[in-house]
Amino acid sequence: MKEKMMGQGAGRLGFCRKAALAPMVRVGTLPMRLLALEYGADIVYCEELIDIRMAQCRRVVNEVLETVDFVAPDERVMFRTCLREKDHVVFQMGTADPQRALTVAQLVENDVAAIDVNMGCPKEYSTKGGMGAALLSDPDKIEAILSTLVKGVSKPVTCKIRILPSLEDTVSLAKRIEKTGVAAIAVHGRTKEERPQHPVHCDVIKAVAQAVSVPVIANGGSLDLVKSHGDIQVFREAAGASSVMLARAAMWNPSVFRCQGLLSLESVMEAYIRYAVRYENHASNTKYCLCQMLRDRVESPLGKQLHAAQTSAEICEVFGLQEFYSEHRARLLARQDSLHTGGQRPDRPVMEGDVTTMSVRFHRREYPPQITPKMHLLEWSRREKLEQPAYETVQRPLDRGFQSTVTVAEKKYRSTLWEKSKKFAEQAAAVVCLRSLGVSEGRVADPEAELVSKRKREERRADQSEEEKEGPHGPPNASDSTSRKRHQSKPQEEVKG
Repeated sequence: MKEKMMGQGAGRLGFCRKAALAPMVRVGTLPMRLLALEYGADIVYCEELIDIRMAQCRRVVNEVLETVDFVAPDERVMFRTCLREKDHVVFQMGTADPQRALTVAQLVENDVAAIDVNMGCPKEYSTKGGMGAALLSDPDKIEAILSTLVKGVSKPVTCKIRILPSLEDTVSLAKRIEKTGVAAIAVHGRTKEERPQHPVHCDVIKAVAQAVSVPVIANGGSLDLVKSHGDIQVFREAAGASSVMLARAAMWNPSVFRCQGLLSLESVMEAYIRYAVRYENHASNTKYCLCQMLRDRVESPLGKQLHAAQTSAEICEVFGLQEFYSEHRARLLARQDSLHTGGQRPDRPVMEGDVTTMSVRFHRREYPPQITPKMHLLEWSRREKLEQPAYETVQRPLDRGFQSTVTVAEKKYRSTLWEKSKKFAEQAAAVVCLRSLGVSEGRVADPEAELVSKRKREERRADQSEEEKEGPHGPPNASDSTSRKRHQSKPQEEVKG
């Protein structure tokens, strides 16, 4: 096999003899990328990110997490990266428009090592709008997109394709792609109609590799060929490729990149959780990745506990990492303090006219299930014999954001930040009020919050009462049980959001 070499400037990402983490939706976020790099991956691809959404993002330096975030108008972080992966991460986008692709590439190019265009994913998420594998039937558009990117950005440009029904068409497309000036071509050795249960066509990947002078990255061997680190070289040679890209094999156990051998799944999952917590990964995404690692063990006792977890704190509890989580939250708050002038918290109360304001946002994952700041504020008001808190919410036309002001004891409170929904805006206002009053808002980091404790006491009393009703003759009749369940569900229904 001839080695594919290309003229590269110093510091440019190369694609020869490399092992790469493949782009995977919901998997290729920052924690998984960093874990793969820790275990020995040379290159890590982010999950496919759609150009229309990314083009609306603004670049934000997150000094607390020490990351660079690309934030959508609704404040959702679409792409998060950090210095550790800067020379290794490839930004993959879904696009069908050359100019929009260029806009996104120029937005992120200074924070990534290369730009990749997805031309191989057969799922509707990618193919709608002519993206992903839909591009395979439009070589003119492929050429326009790649040529525009190669000319318009300073970083290497690559693409990922699937093979076509005929060998001749696949080789012809690869040659046309090569002429655009791309730095490498990743080839998934299946057609867009084939699925993982179909064998990977190493012979077609090899034919492409022999036909072009740029590096070819072989993909699709996880099920058939790659079970351990030693198999990566076997797959590379079988496909005649310059490098190998792993998806499912790395998703199931990213320590497949370790030349010293696989680590136990338990240690890998713990390491992943630490990265996820460190970089504030969304709990639902963290749980999804952990479930993929468990595979056929997802119905085990551990899997069921994981499935029940709703927050990062609860996930840490499942794996015995409560102390790590608490220490992380303390470090995070300390860093927030140190970054603010004078050592004051950035959410210190400020008077704007007759309204007390703070710059705070409501994050649902920071609170226990079914317990919210609004509930705590209502409980406190009742205890102080005050009127029920009154919320007044406005929406601004520009981005349809919401901002709420809560009145308690004839005093007004609101957050200076706009939320994506009316419910979240009200919760943020409640947070401002509670913090101003020095009253617990019931975050997960404060497990002894009064309302949480009260709910636990009420549940224990209800259970004890039920046991007394059952007595020696068994449970009460069905209508009594139904009535009790209906009564217990009411507080939850009142405070959703």
